[in-house]
Amino acid sequence: MLIIDCEKCTACGVCETSCAFGAISVQGDCAVVNESCTLCGACVENCPVEALRIDIGEKRSQADADEYHGVLIFAESRHGKVAPVCFELLGIGRKLADQRGVPLSAVLLGGAVRGYASDLIAAGADRVLLAEHPELEQFREDIYASILEQVIGQYKPEVVLAGATAIGRSVIPYVATSINAGLTADCTRLEIRASDGMLLQTRPAFGGNIMATIECPNTRPQMATVRPKVMAPAEPDPSRKGEVLTVDLPASLLHSRLEVKETVVNTEDQVNIQEVEALVAGGRGLDSAKGFALLRELAHELGGAVAASRAAVDAGWIPYPHQVGQTGKTVSPKLYIACGISGAVQHAVGMQSSEVVVAINRDKNAPIFDIATYGVVGDLYEVVPRLIQRLQEIKK
Repeated sequence: MLIIDCEKCTACGVCETSCAFGAISVQGDCAVVNESCTLCGACVENCPVEALRIDIGEKRSQADADEYHGVLIFAESRHGKVAPVCFELLGIGRKLADQRGVPLSAVLLGGAVRGYASDLIAAGADRVLLAEHPELEQFREDIYASILEQVIGQYKPEVVLAGATAIGRSVIPYVATSINAGLTADCTRLEIRASDGMLLQTRPAFGGNIMATIECPNTRPQMATVRPKVMAPAEPDPSRKGEVLTVDLPASLLHSRLEVKETVVNTEDQVNIQEVEALVAGGRGLDSAKGFALLRELAHELGGAVAASRAAVDAGWIPYPHQVGQTGKTVSPKLYIACGISGAVQHAVGMQSSEVVVAINRDKNAPIFDIATYGVVGDLYEVVPRLIQRLQEIKK
């Protein structure tokens, strides 16, 4: 935490002006810090009277850290299928396990999920830890967390990976807190440091302006959630052999404080923008929700789907499932057409791995042109109709 010594503080305001997050203000004769502080240390470095310091708690060293071996992925299943991110986790998990010379396991929870075990083994798992029970049909984070905590305690993996999905973001922090382990969220890269076998976890930080590499040297397991669509999925090999082990589920683990009354599947906009090869995305430059009707027409001609920037979603022009970016989904289609999107880093981190990026914007200095394969400076309401017309002509 940031400590301010008011006896030394001269209320000069240097800390306030050097803080990029508006976390420090001078009130009266002393500086005051609020909850926006990220502990970046800029104020500490710039304080002329050394009135600020960052107090770091004593590091905890785990006595049995050497007993942890292996890589474990959380195989999330929902609505009758395994989440696609699980196969991406198996792809990177297989590489990490091979580097460490350890087994790769997948823990699979659900009401009737045994049939998925062979798919996980074919995709790279050496063993599947099966937790199957009618009480697990509906996701309840306290039950799922208790079971995952038991599995980790029994098998002691040195690395635990999960998808940064709604379920993964809900249950994995719960588990990490329960077992007092380190957790890095929304990773876009994972690798093993050859010198000591440490897991290096890379993720966007400070609004996507930098990429931070994080390590957890003092606790095990090392836990991370991984953004969907940033890792290559494992190629299935039906000939692979593995074992399926049943997880013991005592009644105490299946008791929940939550009751799921009903699960409703949204029947609108069923296309998953992370699974299509062409995306037509709209931003603030559309000026209104009516612009998305035009983008849908272009997406239809391309056999793709419609996406959006956060500005368009915040304006209420299109639902959140279409949002691309740091606070939305990460996509990597073969074709990404950005219409009226400035290209701020928060959006760019969600689509910059697209194979071909076409930018349409009236502002020739928009950042989106820096990452675009092709750029069109012009009014999207003139350009897009001509694209649609040309596509229709080609099809004829």
